[in-house]
Amino acid sequence: MHTTLTIVNKTHIIIQLRDIKGEKMLYEKKRPEPPEEYYRVPVDVLKEYTIEFFKAFGVCDRDAEIAADVIITADLFGIESHGVQRLRRYYYTPLAKGVIKPHGNISIVKEGPTYAVVDGNNGIGLIIGVKAMRIAIKKAKKSGVGFVLVRNSSHYGIAGYHAKVASDNGLIGISMTNSQPLVAYTNTIGRNIGTNPIAVAIPTKNPPPILVDMATSIVPMGKIEVALRLEKEIPLGWGMNERGELTKNPKDIFHGGALLPLGGLGETLGGHKGSCLAILVDILSGVLPKSGWGANVYSPSSGRSPKVGHFFMAIDIEKVMPIEEFYSLIEAYKKYIKGLKKHPNADRIWIPGEKSWRTMTTRMKLGIPIHISVMKELEEISRELGIKEYYEKIKRNAKRLLS
Repeated sequence: MHTTLTIVNKTHIIIQLRDIKGEKMLYEKKRPEPPEEYYRVPVDVLKEYTIEFFKAFGVCDRDAEIAADVIITADLFGIESHGVQRLRRYYYTPLAKGVIKPHGNISIVKEGPTYAVVDGNNGIGLIIGVKAMRIAIKKAKKSGVGFVLVRNSSHYGIAGYHAKVASDNGLIGISMTNSQPLVAYTNTIGRNIGTNPIAVAIPTKNPPPILVDMATSIVPMGKIEVALRLEKEIPLGWGMNERGELTKNPKDIFHGGALLPLGGLGETLGGHKGSCLAILVDILSGVLPKSGWGANVYSPSSGRSPKVGHFFMAIDIEKVMPIEEFYSLIEAYKKYIKGLKKHPNADRIWIPGEKSWRTMTTRMKLGIPIHISVMKELEEISRELGIKEYYEKIKRNAKRLLS
């Protein structure tokens, strides 16, 4: 194998990564398109900026590091909808208004050997989620299973990050959160339930872990935000306009419309099943911990405390069987899936989380693709927060892509 890296000049880059047969060596589940509208930014530089972003609001160093890692991991995994493009709307605005408090301090309201109810005290969900999962892990290591319910939190980033905190420690992790209403419940019009994602992370002997991370809607609202930035149409079936009609225009969904539950419109393709999953998450994440639920969960830019709730569970495999035996069984299961007959129109058979992991390894080497509109936003934020030097560092190290 060989890699050809063509540098046009200090600020423009064309990357050709191929093996001897002309096949791509590196992989991104979503390539930046059109490439001339993107920069590649080194991971460490972008993370440093994000850490300083949170510190500028008074977040302590340790918690700022956690928050930044959740956001940068989203960009590394190819989930740009939850990466730095959300800094302005989901963090800057509510932190500046005092709607979200600049901390990740949690207090335990009630607990037992296998459970805890935690209050996030209107802090930053990115941090609260990690700390809550750590409590679940600690309890699971003693009792076999631990679960934590969180009230009064805020947006916690990608659900898979928090589940992966458990799998990184050799445990099975489950993570759920509710959100403000963005989805039309089956047979209704308008936003009335959240995207309410579910994530499960299963450790493996060798990376990547098996990582399931999915909204209970067809797509998260972040994908609509990305389409708006890129001024692109979306696939018909992602959402409806305010009159209940399917639309390809992201503006129709973002301004007054609604996303559709997993399975789509009506019950023909299982839209009711997506709605059922959303209700399940809302009860476990919102009702059970006495947090917000349904229409009582608020947007981070609404000016009201979000009242987001979370659910975390950790399962200690070694309480059930030796971890090495489990790893062997998981490897056998992965081989079984990989050995299935591939559909003629498919590129390959993927294990859950494999695409994100390969995207991460690629972006660790090449940098994270950032759209020019996001770059502009990062610059504006840096001026407003007095962290201009960290944006200038991004600018010096960024490489503009060419078509």
